[in-house]
Amino acid sequence: MALAAQERPVVAVVGELPRVQEMRRQLVKLYTVVDVPVKGAPVFPPVGAAYKDNGEAHRVWRTLHLIAPDAVVMLGDYPGLVEALRGKAPVTRGAPFDKPKKSFLRLSMEERLGRTPRQVLEQLGQVYGRELSSVVYIPAFAVMGQLALGNRELVDRLVAPYLDGRRDSLEKATGSHGSGHLLFAVLGRKDRVKAAAAIIAPLHNEMSDSVFMACPILGAAGEHEKAIEHLRFMERLCLRKDGIYRHSPLDEAAWGRGNAFALLGQALLLETMPQPDERVLGSFRALAAALLARQDEEGMWHQVIDRPESYAEFSATAMIAASFKKGIRAGWLPGAAYQPAVEKAWRAILMRTGTDGTVMDVCESTGKQTSLQAYLDRVAVWGQDPRGGAMAMLFAGEMMKP
Repeated sequence: MALAAQERPVVAVVGELPRVQEMRRQLVKLYTVVDVPVKGAPVFPPVGAAYKDNGEAHRVWRTLHLIAPDAVVMLGDYPGLVEALRGKAPVTRGAPFDKPKKSFLRLSMEERLGRTPRQVLEQLGQVYGRELSSVVYIPAFAVMGQLALGNRELVDRLVAPYLDGRRDSLEKATGSHGSGHLLFAVLGRKDRVKAAAAIIAPLHNEMSDSVFMACPILGAAGEHEKAIEHLRFMERLCLRKDGIYRHSPLDEAAWGRGNAFALLGQALLLETMPQPDERVLGSFRALAAALLARQDEEGMWHQVIDRPESYAEFSATAMIAASFKKGIRAGWLPGAAYQPAVEKAWRAILMRTGTDGTVMDVCESTGKQTSLQAYLDRVAVWGQDPRGGAMAMLFAGEMMKP
């Protein structure tokens, strides 16, 4: 699916699998050919929520944008596809043009892939991290991305109401306020950190998210034993025998972001320690190894970690890879094993991050679900999304560091 590096024109062949394979044999000597097998007769552009509604149309449409072909060969009647791709890539019903020029899709993808981490962070910073209506993890991590860009004046203005008494940073506190208050740890405001740490542990809601929501803020408050106690509690509740996390005891499904929360939470906890505690380090390394084994060929992790048929999910990939990067830099993980995974993930995130802050395939907000199918049916957002944007900023910030 990844954009081909060679200069030969990239041609996507769309149709039923036997016909696609036959066309490939005809074209492969002249073009870089990418198969896009289709089931049924999807209509384009797709409507409804991906991938629950019109799943095949959403899959094909998003796949074409990731392939970024110079031309599309359409082997069948797919209503709306020609018009939907107009101006993006030419479509033909037989062999493609003799020498198709680089399409708009391909030029756009090359621009995405050519960006440095700082350029990505700057582009995302034009959209995200510019408001702090509540001190929860999504806006707070985006604001931390603004700090990485050196935009301290903006950050000071955003946090001022919470520091001068105009607003209560823990009003209607949830678990997300715990990780959100890591912003105050970065700013050196121990009073707000300790206030969050004092209330966070009971707000776990039995979800693996709580490793991220509670453990790091407890560590930042100097409560390392309480943080480790909470980690062990969450492991007993959610860690499966195969080394990955169920999202909650309601179902065995290993939700992607739920595992990313667990890994990133442990990495952030370790960063609060003068020396890494072996009890946390062992858990971090074990989960990292389990997740490394489940990264797909493109560098992505999926909506359900051990279900490769589920969609490749953006936020989990950014969070897991950022955790790997932290681990490599600190010496907790061997670079020889983990750096290639980070590089693959970075390329995959670049492909799915627009210059306008749009991101592709971010799972919507998800509480604990009662079945695997419920996780598979969660909406995959493609557009500007604060959650995906914040986690992409986190990853870009990590990639900026040596």
